[in-house]
Amino acid sequence: MTPRLWAAVALGGLAVALLVAAVLLVPWHRPPAPRADQLDALRDLPQEQVRRGREFHAALRPGSYGAMALGLAVALALGLSPLGSRLVELVGRPFGDHWVARAVLGGLAIVLVAEVVTLPLAAWRHTIMVRYGLSTQTWAGWTVDVLKSYAVSAVIAAIALLGFYTVTRLAPRWWWAFGAAGAAALVVLLSFVLPVLVEPVFNKFTPMEPGPLRTELISLAQRDGVPVKDVLVADASRRTRAVNAYVSGLGPTRRIVVYDTLLREAPPQEVASVVAHELGHAKDRDVLTGTLLGALGAAAAVVALYLLGGWGWLLRAAGVESMGEPRALALMVAVVSLAGIVAAPAQSLVSRRVEARADAHALELTGDPGTFESMQRRLSTVNLGDPDPPRWEYLYSASHPSTVERMAAARAFARGER
Repeated sequence: MTPRLWAAVALGGLAVALLVAAVLLVPWHRPPAPRADQLDALRDLPQEQVRRGREFHAALRPGSYGAMALGLAVALALGLSPLGSRLVELVGRPFGDHWVARAVLGGLAIVLVAEVVTLPLAAWRHTIMVRYGLSTQTWAGWTVDVLKSYAVSAVIAAIALLGFYTVTRLAPRWWWAFGAAGAAALVVLLSFVLPVLVEPVFNKFTPMEPGPLRTELISLAQRDGVPVKDVLVADASRRTRAVNAYVSGLGPTRRIVVYDTLLREAPPQEVASVVAHELGHAKDRDVLTGTLLGALGAAAAVVALYLLGGWGWLLRAAGVESMGEPRALALMVAVVSLAGIVAAPAQSLVSRRVEARADAHALELTGDPGTFESMQRRLSTVNLGDPDPPRWEYLYSASHPSTVERMAAARAFARGER
């Protein structure tokens, strides 16, 4: 068989593996609470809180979706015309058109164009968050975070691009196979590395002082059978008023991380309720599930890009001869950007089901639906959430059940419904 036929077979196999993994590992059996219960919960929320949350999200929406549309438009303009390939050539020219310069610097230039074009909308979003009191960052702090984010992304992208185009040069007919394996391996590696190396770039973490709350959180993890190395406090207050907690790392690096804002805003019982939810993710190996799905998806994307290279009209539109050459970077970014937007509803659905299972775990672990519901009220109030967002937005981008869904689930648990 030809490499292209093998690639088609591999793509089919990866698609089947991705589907089977999603069917077996994602908790599809947890539908949202009945709508009537959600509406009852909505009526119990202070109307001023609901109004403010909806007003905040309405103010954010034009910038958020505008940045998405603008970013896609830039990616398509560069990728479906010779503009992108010429930009890669231009960046590589001072370095003698060496393939490393084209691959790494050209790729970073393509991504940077989209980032710079959408930067004013990101600044607009920051202005709104400051206006509503959610962000505590100055413009200097915000700028530093943006630059840090660019730097981290650039390092990861440079490593990925260098590895990918090394493979395309060494195995021009079979790069799709090695590239797919490399993409999957990179996803797995980042799952282990990012919490340890990248989180400290943005936040300072200090051990929680000994006391009743720390003892309770450690005891909660032990009772749940989830060993943790430590309980840390993140200095989130230097950039936001939002409250949160999470369990970070895998195996020996796992630790409970609590925002300092959560410690200030919520009583200990509610902090424990949030941590119980996060322990549910660790207990059910949700990070490993997400890593597996991400690795399969990344591998499938590489193979699909190779097969798209057989579409002559697509290559001619981009002004390139092969999908495996650095000048095709803009075309690859355009295809991946479009695929990401199309796949967003499915990714959001998977995330909501996983989060709903973690909610159920928290209720079982603590046995305290009242505290769980009060915590959801607090999360929505402090984080300026829309407790019942528009249906289209919920289906497209909501990564968590809505506040009213979570409140209704707590009430169902209190009634003995599982």
